[in-house]
Amino acid sequence: MPSAGLELTGFFLGLLGLLGTLAATVLPYWRMSAHVGSNIVTAVESMRGLWMECVYQSTGAFQCETYNSMLALPSDLQASRALMVISVVLSVLAVAVATLGMQCTVCLEGTASVKTRVAGAGGTLFFVAGFLALIPVSWTTHEVVQTFYQPSVHNSMKFELGQSLYLGLASALLSLLGGALLCTSFCQEGNGAHRHGAGYPYPAAGGGGVWTSSQTYRNPTLQVGGANTGSRGHGLSRNAGGGSGYGANTTRGSKKAPGYDVTGYV
Repeated sequence: MPSAGLELTGFFLGLLGLLGTLAATVLPYWRMSAHVGSNIVTAVESMRGLWMECVYQSTGAFQCETYNSMLALPSDLQASRALMVISVVLSVLAVAVATLGMQCTVCLEGTASVKTRVAGAGGTLFFVAGFLALIPVSWTTHEVVQTFYQPSVHNSMKFELGQSLYLGLASALLSLLGGALLCTSFCQEGNGAHRHGAGYPYPAAGGGGVWTSSQTYRNPTLQVGGANTGSRGHGLSRNAGGGSGYGANTTRGSKKAPGYDVTGYV
């Protein structure tokens, strides 16, 4: 049986990853204007995101403008949009699926193995969503850093890493960790079923050739005492009853004392 605490930890980590990924997708703080070299004017600060470009002035004015044409955008920006949206959608599906499969919920009652598999499927969705969110964040970080250290690029065109990149990176890692914990709970359930299911077959109490994996243990002291009692009764019957009684008691006394055999055959 997988640990309920492990499932809850993975679920809440994946939920935090979903919220962080959603915030990083919407906010425009992917690239912040760099104030280096001759570009030391801090009265205006520009920010760029996946959906809009914003300008913040020292007077407190904050203006944003969305990108007019999606097809006119660079291919890397379009791919980042698609990957982040798919990651959010998969995270939402992972939350729904994991909620059905966790032990603390009343859904799918009576089918423990099915619940564990559903929770593992939710963990897989969390893991895939985190991996998809990690791709655009890492690629944008690499592009910003590479452009910043190029001497051919003017200082006014250089950008620094924005808060959304850090948020997206942390959210992707949380989703990966939460999905891994949910998948680990599923693996624990599978290993436990394999470990407890193996063993020697033991016959059922009623006989009939039906084999089960249950073991019936009896007190060896009682078995020895019962055997000794049978031996004493056998001796008394032999002395009192003569030859015919001796033969009948010999037949009864020769029966094997009840117990279990380690090989599984009684």
